[in-house]
Amino acid sequence: MLSCSRIVGQLLRTTRNSHLSRIQSTNPIIDLPEKLPKCPEKSNKKLPPKCEEIYGPTGGAPISYDSFMTKWWRQVLAALLFTSVGISFYSKLLKEEPASVSSEGTTKPAGSKSSKSPDVSTKIPTEVPYLLIGGGTAAFSAFRSIKSKDPTAKVLIISEESDFPYMRPPLSKELWYDKNQVPNDLSFRQWNGTERSLFYEPTEFFKSVEDLMASDKGGIAVASRWKVIAVDVYHKVAILEDETEIKFDKCLLATGSTPKMLNVFKKLPKEVEDKVLTFRTKDDFMKLAEKVKSPSVKDIVIIGGGFLGSELACSLARHLSEVKKNVYQIYKENFIMQAVLPEYLCQWTTEKSKKEGVISVAGEEVKNYQVQDGKLKLFLTSGQAVNADAVVVAVGSEANTELAEASGLEVDNNFGGFLVNSELQARKDIWVAGDAACFHDIRLGRRRVEHHDHAVVSGRLAGDNMTGAGKPYLHQSMFWSDLGPEVGYEAVGIIDSSLPTVGIFAKDYQPEATNALNPQLVSQSHEEKEDKNDDYGRGVVFYLKDDTVVGIVLWNIFNRMSIARQVLTRGSKLEEINELAKLFTIHED
Repeated sequence: MLSCSRIVGQLLRTTRNSHLSRIQSTNPIIDLPEKLPKCPEKSNKKLPPKCEEIYGPTGGAPISYDSFMTKWWRQVLAALLFTSVGISFYSKLLKEEPASVSSEGTTKPAGSKSSKSPDVSTKIPTEVPYLLIGGGTAAFSAFRSIKSKDPTAKVLIISEESDFPYMRPPLSKELWYDKNQVPNDLSFRQWNGTERSLFYEPTEFFKSVEDLMASDKGGIAVASRWKVIAVDVYHKVAILEDETEIKFDKCLLATGSTPKMLNVFKKLPKEVEDKVLTFRTKDDFMKLAEKVKSPSVKDIVIIGGGFLGSELACSLARHLSEVKKNVYQIYKENFIMQAVLPEYLCQWTTEKSKKEGVISVAGEEVKNYQVQDGKLKLFLTSGQAVNADAVVVAVGSEANTELAEASGLEVDNNFGGFLVNSELQARKDIWVAGDAACFHDIRLGRRRVEHHDHAVVSGRLAGDNMTGAGKPYLHQSMFWSDLGPEVGYEAVGIIDSSLPTVGIFAKDYQPEATNALNPQLVSQSHEEKEDKNDDYGRGVVFYLKDDTVVGIVLWNIFNRMSIARQVLTRGSKLEEINELAKLFTIHED
């Protein structure tokens, strides 16, 4: 019975990956039962330079015809020799380098750019109706919303990344699932078996920055590798790093977040600095993929026991299961996911990750390192050492709020992120979405969320409000995680292991903490009795605050998220949990 449930659950689980195929619509609430460079100019005039300014002075004594001819033939021969060498060299490049290669040595997929685009800021419009600062999922979701309400809208994205908007979840999940190779074209297999690109839209979908304002039909353009350093909120002007000004009517800040780096790795010797990286962007994925493929890389260390660290460790271990490479996961907690899941579930999940091939190093932190023969040796708090050919630091991230001080915007001291209201508005005609927004949830209070679905939902809402909707944040965004083929879950609300929890599972043994009628048994301090043979294959976990359900984890249960959202919207109480659990049909095949 349970094994059949698990098989069906695995089939159902894949349906949620359709998030990645498109920006999905909000589920409705129902009742319960993403020129050439100029010649140098003189400082005192704007006329083109004279010949001598380019080729050198031409004055002096006249030269003889013979001398002139001798010099002329020398120049001709030198020019011919130089040209032939150049052509030969260029031909060799064309033959030997059909693909673009980055400075790190990784092959770059089509559409990737390593330099600013456009190359000069004079090609960027000086005034746009809609300006989106940040080029991720939240910004692209906002564009789609704006375009649906204003079909001829002209939207400009200013992005520090080198690519058009793409989805991040597959970077730690689907892109590693092929054991044979990591796709250089950044495509992956969806739940329905079809292949799709990591990018939301192909290159042809986007207007060129130079042509955006001339388009009668509107559209979206991306100025990549450009940075906004300040926003003049009062005059509605964004200022680029070279002091170029862009005037806007409406502006969205979707600046995202930056991964944290451990202090111990902040000053690495040059010989090993490329061996330690954080993981967030497409470029980070490409760097890690290149390292994983290298025969010289035997030991890969993931530092961090949260969502990203655990997903990446399991994905890599599975990807490398047929080769002799080690994947270590080092984390300071006793079990992985301990900040979000009840302890009994963390312990069970940690064991499952070990079965995937992850070498789990619990209760440890990296305190120091040594460089030996171009490799790293990491020293842990206990004194033991771990060899590392590649290290990925996944210990959380911080909201990108550099613009705040220069722009006069407020940052939340507790959660980080730009402080916004329930309409995601920071100031008049300025909105914030995604990781960088610290918003007021009218149901759960002030929050900052770093998940894909929140980027989709908040971007969509901000886009609606930029076109005049004036809607509050009502929809509860969800998140999901996969840790191997037997562990997958979806969650909504406040998921915090410091809160009391009630878990109900489809198995013979229930931990005492699942007794919903006794609040003493669900308190954080209660030590739950657990049999090592317990199989938490399918269930639901409720998170409580003041005896009210504020978060729900659906453990290997899928297509029930709309029910979970309704439970949160109602403000369901502790005494209702036994009945609420029945709504999720956890025993259903």
